[in-house]
Amino acid sequence: MIYLDNAATSWPKPPQVMNAMQNYFYKVGGSPGRSGHFLSVEAGKIVFEARELLAELFNAPDPQRIVFTKNATEGLNFVLLTLLKPGDHIITTSMEHNSVMRPLRYLERKGIEVTVVQCDGEGRVSLDDLKKSIKAHTKMIVVNHASNIVGTVQPVDKIGKIAKEHKCIFVVDCAQTAGSINIDLAKMNIDIVAFTGHKGLLGPQGTGGLCLNSNIDLPPLLYGGTGSNSETETQPIHMPDKLESGTLNTIGIAGLSAGVKFILNTGISKIESYDQQITQYFIDEILKYPELELYGPREAIEKTGVISVNLKGVVCSEVGTILDRFFNIMTRTGLHCAPTAHKTIGTFSQGGTIRFGLGYFNTEKEVKKTIDALEEIIEKNIAGD
Repeated sequence: MIYLDNAATSWPKPPQVMNAMQNYFYKVGGSPGRSGHFLSVEAGKIVFEARELLAELFNAPDPQRIVFTKNATEGLNFVLLTLLKPGDHIITTSMEHNSVMRPLRYLERKGIEVTVVQCDGEGRVSLDDLKKSIKAHTKMIVVNHASNIVGTVQPVDKIGKIAKEHKCIFVVDCAQTAGSINIDLAKMNIDIVAFTGHKGLLGPQGTGGLCLNSNIDLPPLLYGGTGSNSETETQPIHMPDKLESGTLNTIGIAGLSAGVKFILNTGISKIESYDQQITQYFIDEILKYPELELYGPREAIEKTGVISVNLKGVVCSEVGTILDRFFNIMTRTGLHCAPTAHKTIGTFSQGGTIRFGLGYFNTEKEVKKTIDALEEIIEKNIAGD
């Protein structure tokens, strides 16, 4: 079996992730911040360690400004639905995932002005076009760090500088980059990072969150029990409690913490270097076949390990099914919850692409077998089989 769907969910996970989750399940099990007994305290330590590790990973000012959600989508909705008010203007790009586009289209109906900056055919945003879109009432700029379709990495450091100069809140969707590319709040002038735990961070599904810079005062989206200030019926005002009503997914956070620790111990630079090496190898092999249409940058240094292709004249879902059933190679086909991005790269009318999502645990041997499988599909298609 060859798993090439890491852009959806990373697999396999480091064994430390399951070990941490089993340790919580069998030896801790308590609810963090809800009681004073030993097991509750131990659960609280697990959650706080996860905040510390994530703060270190993102160079965040304070672990208490790591807010847990169930995924990046919930985090992005949290930000967009609480910070934007009627009359505000927000700028985004045509390469965004529906986790940004759908809430923005909803907010547009509520009186928020939305500008979508058109990216080029390889998914790159023009800094000049972005600057020209800024208005006197622009409140926020939100972009994905890297496309979930073609992997194109946006120049978030330069966009962050523009946002800071114009006093705009800068939000970065790091669902595809957290854990595989260096993210530094201070150096990149990022105000809010939205991350998911189950992709590059190597944690389980149902984990994710927000990393808030010190200048951001995010109002609650949910109100309820936090385990603190129980004597009052009003929401706590201290972080992170004011933004984390309800019992946390502690077993998931335990696994996420172990995934982040693995990344920090391995080193982001090592992970990024390996990803670029195996991605470039895959790209170079694909380009040998004129029957395959490759989308996005040709240089791995410009992208993540997300590679989208189509076999000319064949529906992408058909190729994906063949890879799965006959070669035991797992990919994702279709529009990948990003229709505007597919329109940008010219694949919307084709029903999307075949997406190969490479991860840190994939090997060149697996890539070679995938290329061999594609070559066999090409030959049979030409022969009319």
